[in-house]
Amino acid sequence: MKSLDEAPGSESVRENNNWERENQSETSHNKILSDPWKPCRRSRATVKECLVKLSCCLGAVCGMEWYGYAVLGILTAILSFLMDMSVTKLLRAHQWLYMKLEGNSLLQFFCWTLYPACLCAVASSFSHNICPFSTGSGIPEVRTMLAGIEMPHYLSLTNMFTKFLGLICTLAAGSTVFLGKVGPFVHLCTMVGAYLSNLCNLIQADKKEEAVGEMLVIAAAVGVASCFGAPVSGVLFSVEVMSSHFALRHYCPCFFSAACGALTFRLLSVWSGDGETPQALFKTNFPTAVPFYPLEILLFAFLGLLCGAVSCCYLGCHRWMLQFSKTNPIFNKMLTTEKGLYSGMVAFLLAALTFPHCAGQYMASKHTMKQLLTSLLDSRQWSSQSHNASVQLGPEPLLEWSLPGSPVYLPLAVFLLMKMWMLVLACTLPLPAGYFMPVFVYGAALGRLLGEGVAYVSSTGLTSDQQWASINPGGYALAGAAAFSGAVTHTVSPALLAIELTGQFSHAVPILIATLLANALARSGHRPSFYDALSISKMLPHLPSLRKASPRLPSTPVGQVLGAMPVQLQKAAGPVEVQRAVNASTDTQIPVVDSYESQIILGFVLRAELLMFLHHCNTETLEKHLDEVCCIYPTSVLLSPHNTVQEAHSILSLVGAQTLFVADRGRLLGLITWPEMKRILEDLAKEI
Repeated sequence: MKSLDEAPGSESVRENNNWERENQSETSHNKILSDPWKPCRRSRATVKECLVKLSCCLGAVCGMEWYGYAVLGILTAILSFLMDMSVTKLLRAHQWLYMKLEGNSLLQFFCWTLYPACLCAVASSFSHNICPFSTGSGIPEVRTMLAGIEMPHYLSLTNMFTKFLGLICTLAAGSTVFLGKVGPFVHLCTMVGAYLSNLCNLIQADKKEEAVGEMLVIAAAVGVASCFGAPVSGVLFSVEVMSSHFALRHYCPCFFSAACGALTFRLLSVWSGDGETPQALFKTNFPTAVPFYPLEILLFAFLGLLCGAVSCCYLGCHRWMLQFSKTNPIFNKMLTTEKGLYSGMVAFLLAALTFPHCAGQYMASKHTMKQLLTSLLDSRQWSSQSHNASVQLGPEPLLEWSLPGSPVYLPLAVFLLMKMWMLVLACTLPLPAGYFMPVFVYGAALGRLLGEGVAYVSSTGLTSDQQWASINPGGYALAGAAAFSGAVTHTVSPALLAIELTGQFSHAVPILIATLLANALARSGHRPSFYDALSISKMLPHLPSLRKASPRLPSTPVGQVLGAMPVQLQKAAGPVEVQRAVNASTDTQIPVVDSYESQIILGFVLRAELLMFLHHCNTETLEKHLDEVCCIYPTSVLLSPHNTVQEAHSILSLVGAQTLFVADRGRLLGLITWPEMKRILEDLAKEI
């Protein structure tokens, strides 16, 4: 390549061009300084110079990307706090209007139902008309992008704006719709991370090609940390759910950015007056002297198995609903053309069923999601207090679960039975919504029901040991929340999240046992998780989801799914053949074979060098061959047609290669790039 760069006479031409460029720059600079329509040019130049010096000083301390990690955590925490504050004000407005209509049940019914229905209709219509990619959780799409597939529409600024406002409307609908925040907010964090990565690349002198993917992995961890103030479980969530291959180089940046986000989120809560010091998001008052008895480990293990069985039922209903919404013509038409009307109708139905003067009084429908979880984690025994007239239940969150003349188990049982199918129906709403927090609360209710039953049996004197009279039902609720949400998502990180949310490290062992047993039962039989079912339903090219749904598909040989023969060049190719190959292919690496007859692969040549070769041949009118000018790079990895799709996907992900060549006994058969891998996985997804 040196002979191409240093052609005869090129030095004098380069000097003349530099001299002309300098004169032009000086003239334009003087013109700009004298332009009255652009004032303060010298001051702006001085400020710019100071900023450059500041960036150099900051870069000398540590890399600029570390400042980007800190800014990512702080920005996402601010977004989370602003979202929570907006949702709280909207929920208070709904509650104030409902209380003002006290005495008129008909007006209260319309206030209770039309408010969330209008918000859901607005969120769905807003998302559909501005950016259709903003609906849903967003986690399946982010996982696909982290696996190496490019999906630029899901990282656009329009998508971020639409998802932020749509998620506020969804959360403001309250616990009647029973949808959460985690998934869409993780998607929002990845969008912020993508733009911060581009900004860091503009500031840095040496740009990194993998900086965008690295920032997306870190943003996934920051999303959970900024939602709950839980940095450790946020990183574990990123490892388990988001990344098919987690690199160790992401370990420290993930913890650093997640810690910045969690600290900022908790400090903002303190400055807003919610607390005096940074503390756990959900306050609990578990006894510390004897948190649980040794024999209760068996009960926690039974709770884990129970949560695993219920999660299998829930995931089966969810997969059936996804299939039904696609095959039923009425559902399919409404979800395609009338998304706002469908969301409003479903939200109206769910709100009507939770009206406090009807069935809603058996489901604690007046509570928000946070109040539901706070009340379920209470350590007091509701059954003993409801039978003791001298003991008051205390704060209002507990009064919703205590109905006069009915046992405390009735509201919990009705809540579990109704919220099961209501949550499955709410998952079909085409609006930005999260699905982790609802299953977390549902698991807490399931654990609370078992804990109240154990407390009632122990308080009636059926046990010989009097120590069993002080059973803590809140501990069962906490273990049930972690076990059920972990079984639904096929992860263990909810166990650590439950501990970080409440600060109850005394129940770490029972929670972990329940979560592991629930996972073992939910994973049996190659059942896909909640996010895997969404990936399969959307036919996203995500190999881990396909492997869980059909283990045989990823083991398909590469030779059976290869596309057409790629554009190739022989080593003695001339300018005409090179020009034809450049016009026919957009790949950055073009394979080079010994000859078109033998098809023996020698390596590849870069597209940029081919363009320089053509430019040199056109300017100097020299007839040279490809191997005389361009460098033919040897292939580091060569696949066999008998290698599986899973092996090819792993090599693309781990090695970071953009192109893999497939050859049989040295003869080129084809190549696999990320677009080609996307096509292969989409074809495999159609077979499920």
